[in-house]
Amino acid sequence: MDRISLVLASRSPRRQELLRRAGLDFEVVTAPVEERDDEELTGRELALLNAYRKAVSVARRLPGRLVLGADTVVCLGTRKLGKPCNLDEAVRMLEQLQGRTHHVITGVALIRLESGEERVFAETTHVTFRPLARSEIEAYIARVNPLDKAGAYAIQEHGEMLVAGIDGSYSNVVGLPMERLLEELKRWGGIDCLMLGRKRVLSRA
Repeated sequence: MDRISLVLASRSPRRQELLRRAGLDFEVVTAPVEERDDEELTGRELALLNAYRKAVSVARRLPGRLVLGADTVVCLGTRKLGKPCNLDEAVRMLEQLQGRTHHVITGVALIRLESGEERVFAETTHVTFRPLARSEIEAYIARVNPLDKAGAYAIQEHGEMLVAGIDGSYSNVVGLPMERLLEELKRWGGIDCLMLGRKRVLSRA
């Protein structure tokens, strides 16, 4: 089988680390598109749309390559939580999440334009925060920069300060549902060509 060359259409260091820890060989090509935030779309629809747009934008430049696009959306009920604009908004977001269960949706698109092949899917993980005092939220923000993170937190960065439990894929909350992604790559037929030897999927940071 010819070697499949995987391209990650994301500059996210968290997604890159997940792929490395799974032993996948890949190249990073940043997608030249702005993420949409359409209020009329559900969190799942938005994650799928943004993932697909990222993958297509890179695949058009590299039609013979297998391109991976992804987008993660944090939802509390029907409300989508993006990246906070400042520290005050980050505190407010975490105050809304504390003591409650929210869901994290990651949309994934795998596209190779030359052959017309594509896989588009989304995974959801339910995350429950423990009750948090204002001082505990401020202590978390003192350790972790919340401004580049949807929902103002990263589960792999001192997540034990916030999280009581999760239901679903841990890596999905980090940025890629690795269990599902590897299954899809196997169905594609190129997983053995992509792996570098280690076949361990990250389950905890």
